[in-house]
Amino acid sequence: MKAVIQRVSRASVEIDSKTVGQIAQGLLVLLGIATDDTPEDLEWISHKIVQMRIFDNEQGVMNKSMIDVDGQLLVVSQFTLQASTRKGHRPSYMAAARPEIAEPIYKQSIVMFERLINKTVETGEFGADMQVSLVNDGPVTIWLDSKNRN
Repeated sequence: MKAVIQRVSRASVEIDSKTVGQIAQGLLVLLGIATDDTPEDLEWISHKIVQMRIFDNEQGVMNKSMIDVDGQLLVVSQFTLQASTRKGHRPSYMAAARPEIAEPIYKQSIVMFERLINKTVETGEFGADMQVSLVNDGPVTIWLDSKNRN
């Protein structure tokens, strides 16, 4: 499972010019689910995201998590994070889980995130053509891969 986490002052998702999810201060998470992802991958990545200390403390040092700052969370499924660009110029998405596998895992991630932060998580719509807008705060952008936990 791969995730791109962006600390935002605001973010939103639109489908057909209609806002379907939006947050103020918090994290925008783009989540890519692979064919070989397990419940352990989901557990690891979700805990890592909500506990990551990437918000400023009173001294301006990134030492607070989204839980510490009572941040919001917007999670968007993005299969293209699983792209392989090893050969040629056209990415291969063979590692991305098929929708019938990925969608239930994506829905499980929302439930897990809500349990961990004890509030509603905003989302996009699985499989939809979405327009994501954000104001990246910092900017702070972090890449996580549950298969490479270094």
